[in-house]
Amino acid sequence: MQFPIDIDLGFVRMPAHLLLEVLAYTLGYRYYAALRRRGDPISDLARMWIFIGAVTGALLGARLLALLEHPETWATAHSVPELLAGKTIVGGLLGGLVGVEWTKRRLGVRVSSGDLMVYPLLLGLMIGRVGCFMAGLGDGTHGVASSLPWAIDLGDGVPRHPLPLYEIGFLGLLWLGLRRLQARVRLADGALFKLWMVAYLGFRLAIELLKPEPRPWAGLSAIQLACVAGLIYYRRVWLRPHELVTPR
Repeated sequence: MQFPIDIDLGFVRMPAHLLLEVLAYTLGYRYYAALRRRGDPISDLARMWIFIGAVTGALLGARLLALLEHPETWATAHSVPELLAGKTIVGGLLGGLVGVEWTKRRLGVRVSSGDLMVYPLLLGLMIGRVGCFMAGLGDGTHGVASSLPWAIDLGDGVPRHPLPLYEIGFLGLLWLGLRRLQARVRLADGALFKLWMVAYLGFRLAIELLKPEPRPWAGLSAIQLACVAGLIYYRRVWLRPHELVTPR
């Protein structure tokens, strides 16, 4: 297998990463829309503004954290689009969270808007990470060199931890775990989204240790610091887990 991988669509040949990223957004949104048709306590108008707040916050957060993760971009970028080209999922999630909470406060919406997004996010991320894997070294999601039997040469002759595949496996297990939990107990409003965020931020905090990235912030990278900040924000989830469950 030669990385990066392109896909021939017959009429055009394009990077697999780009194609799968578009597919992730498309299928994730369609899944979200299908779930919303089953019932949503938030009005169409309020949901539209919340969606705008989420997208705006996610775009800003994803790019800001990418700049903090790679500050050398400030010196090497030759244009504003090049400067803002990088993005991170953790930054997008946390930025989107800020955008949503600010918008909901302005609208006076008090019910959870995130529970509906959990499974579409899981689906989109799993598809997107397939694209990250197929991009090889160019995507910046590869791991450090490894001698483990499943290590993969992503194009530079060095067997490495296939971090995108690790994440796909984690997300699949998380999906099954959340489904099983919902079948056993009745979760409080907003608990599903909180559990998803804590699980994903905790995973990323750990898996970033396998990336060949500098960690100048007390031995942590900017992404890891953002994960720590998010886990502190959701501290009640792991300090008072009983609050996540309501009587049937």
